Amino acid sequence: MKKILLTFALGLLPTGLVAWADDAPAPDKGAFTLFNPTPDASLRGFCTDRPTKSTGPCTIDAGHLQVEVDLADRTVQRSGGIRTRTDLVATPTVKLGITNGLDLELSLAPSIDVETRTPTRTSSVQGSGDLYLRAKYNLVGDDSGSLALAVSPFIKIPTAGHAIGNGKVEGGVVAPIQYTTKDGLQVLTDPEVDLLEDADGRGRHVNIVNLISVTRPVTKTVSASAELWTDTNFEPSKTVVQASFDLGLAWIPAALPTWQVDGGVNFGLNRSTPVSQVYAGLSHRF
Repeated sequence: MKKILLTFALGLLPTGLVAWADDAPAPDKGAFTLFNPTPDASLRGFCTDRPTKSTGPCTIDAGHLQVEVDLADRTVQRSGGIRTRTDLVATPTVKLGITNGLDLELSLAPSIDVETRTPTRTSSVQGSGDLYLRAKYNLVGDDSGSLALAVSPFIKIPTAGHAIGNGKVEGGVVAPIQYTTKDGLQVLTDPEVDLLEDADGRGRHVNIVNLISVTRPVTKTVSASAELWTDTNFEPSKTVVQASFDLGLAWIPAALPTWQVDGGVNFGLNRSTPVSQVYAGLSHRF
């Protein structure tokens, strides 16, 4: 079964270093809330939505806070003789556990630097990004079992300047589905549907994102991820398809089980996709 799943996942081409018990009965944690936090002895394994582009089905335990920071992120795009370099610094995602299966999340890029080079000139813009608000509700598998499902709607609040963002409220929903084998191999898919503003501002259109990700423990503290990501933007003026092959590594130190250090690189697979993206991050659960 493991070989079939791995062959399928890589053929189509992360999740943190978390594993659910093999179909063991889930502990009763329904009484825990934001105001009655889950005790440390009952916390589930440390789990993040880093590295790679994937969103996992795991949520933050009730009454606990988790911060996942993109310390440095550089994306390079080349098209028609134009090179665009985008740098993000110290971009946090903050997650707060509300109930045993629900958390609320906030993310904002405080520092974005975009440099554009043509054969004749170089220009740049700086500013902050848009604010994203997200909820994640786990349907099954948060505390036990090999199968985990969740639903995660989100909305973008246009806080970025017009040189960085489009000034429009947009949103979507992701439905993470993950299967974990007995030896810790995780296979994840993230079907996502977004509703975006048309380029001419006269209406809205659908954007569809999906990925398949495979994460495997390399050692007791290190996991490696590989994924294939696609994005199909049905903009009325022109449908744009992006695709990338992404690799990531995550390390949770044995002496610091609520900290994770990670990094990765994404490779564009067509001309519409950035040529490369390189990043490093740090996460901590309080």
